[in-house]
Amino acid sequence: MGWMWVWLALIVAGLAILGYLGVRLVPGRPGASASTSLPSGSAARRILDERYARGEIDDEEYRQRRDMLP
Repeated sequence: MGWMWVWLALIVAGLAILGYLGVRLVPGRPGASASTSLPSGSAARRILDERYARGEIDDEEYRQRRDMLP
C-alpha cells in the first residue's frame, strides 16, 4: 500500500513537469522566452532608431537597414 503513494507522487510530478515544459515551449505565447523569438518589425525599428540616435551608425547604413525591415 505504501508504494502506491510513491507511484502516485511520481506520476503527478511527471505530469507537472510535462505541463510546465509544454507551456514554456509554445512559440508565440506572450510569456515565451525572448531568446527563442526574433524582434518584431516595430522593435527592430526602435533599436535601429536608438543606434542611429547614439551615433553608432551613419545616415547611409541607417537608410539601408531601415529599407530592409518589414
